[in-house]
Amino acid sequence: MTIKASNKPASASTEAYPNERYAWYVVAVLVLAYTVSYVDRTILTLMVKPIRETLGISDVQISLLHGLAFAIFYTVLGVPLGWLADRANRTKIIMAGIFVWSIMTALCGVSRSFGQMFLARVGVGVGEAALSPAAYSMLNDYFRPERRTLAISIYSTGVYIGSGLALIVGGGVIAITPALDLPIVGHLVPWQVVFLAVGLPGLLVAALMVTVKEPKRLGLMKGAQPTLKDTLAFVRSRFAIYGFHFFGFSMLTMLWSGCAAWIPTHFARTFGWTATEIGPTFGTAVAIFGTVGLTLGGAFAERLKAKGYTDGNIRAGIVSALGLLPLGVLAPLMPSAELSMAAYAVFVFFSSLPFGAAAAALQEITPNQMRGQVSALYLFVINLTGIGIGPTIVASITQYGFGDDAALKYALSITAGVAAVLAAILLTLCLKPYRESVARAKEWA
Repeated sequence: MTIKASNKPASASTEAYPNERYAWYVVAVLVLAYTVSYVDRTILTLMVKPIRETLGISDVQISLLHGLAFAIFYTVLGVPLGWLADRANRTKIIMAGIFVWSIMTALCGVSRSFGQMFLARVGVGVGEAALSPAAYSMLNDYFRPERRTLAISIYSTGVYIGSGLALIVGGGVIAITPALDLPIVGHLVPWQVVFLAVGLPGLLVAALMVTVKEPKRLGLMKGAQPTLKDTLAFVRSRFAIYGFHFFGFSMLTMLWSGCAAWIPTHFARTFGWTATEIGPTFGTAVAIFGTVGLTLGGAFAERLKAKGYTDGNIRAGIVSALGLLPLGVLAPLMPSAELSMAAYAVFVFFSSLPFGAAAAALQEITPNQMRGQVSALYLFVINLTGIGIGPTIVASITQYGFGDDAALKYALSITAGVAAVLAAILLTLCLKPYRESVARAKEWA
């Protein structure tokens, strides 16, 4: 299938959007779902030491649980689930995903070996793969173009609210959680109980999705429904834009996911902080600065576009990379915990700033019936790179490059510096082809 003039979609501006008040309610529900997903995937970072002791595993194995185990099916299944989101009821897809990841998070708590926990983390990734491709597609049909970047940015705050809550609540819960003896599963140490405590409440969020209506798809192409093969051909024909976008933002994802997985451990190893000290402090920084960064990033990109910069979504990514370069390099090398934490708070702000704009950029240049699939391809690249590989790069530099657990701070600094430079270069190369793509795709807005 080829995208030709005769196949142009009807302009979404001529079609009715849902009531905006209800649309913001949908955003609130999706933020809650995204928040729960990030609590479930992030809580592990605060329990590295007890998990290592109980399961008898290394830093690299922990990084595999945090990154690769989660990312394997989170990335791979995202593509067929994106294809499904372009065809089926998106609210039901999200509901099923929440149910699966909540159950699998709870199963992390009954794992007795590295292998069992690896498989449970794979299951968490399977469930969470259903959320964002469907959510991005839904929000595109709920909001007019001039509000879309802000709406997707606010949805994306779930990343930082969830990560922050996992750290804030996790630190306190770990401190007070007793070991339990339960029927069938037997004796559970505190970190295992924490996984049960954060996983099972997600089932209530799955039930809340019943209140979300499936929106009418707007700006549809005429003719046959594009297949995954058609979508891949469409992306390949515009590789200058999609390639630089995907890989540029994947470097920013590596900066956040790769480093954030080890920042709590950095404070423990470098400054001797305990989980109850790290969790509330860093968690508060993540929740506040991440939420503010994403919201202002979306508003900043929309302001640039209002002034005539059609590449405003990409410019937000470049600003992020330039801010992260000094912060990511210097934050772990600070002489005191207080200075390091202050630098990491600003690091969180710049890390979060571009990701609503990044997702909105794809909606802006992609036909409706391909948006779920293209979003899934984008998530495939950035998550396989950022979540799947990022934490292991940091761990490998520490374990194999320096051969010393105390050298974690240097591994964080090196990873951040290289990734920030690559992100700035790739996104700068993305500007011109992106402007050209926007000009060609006005009728898909």
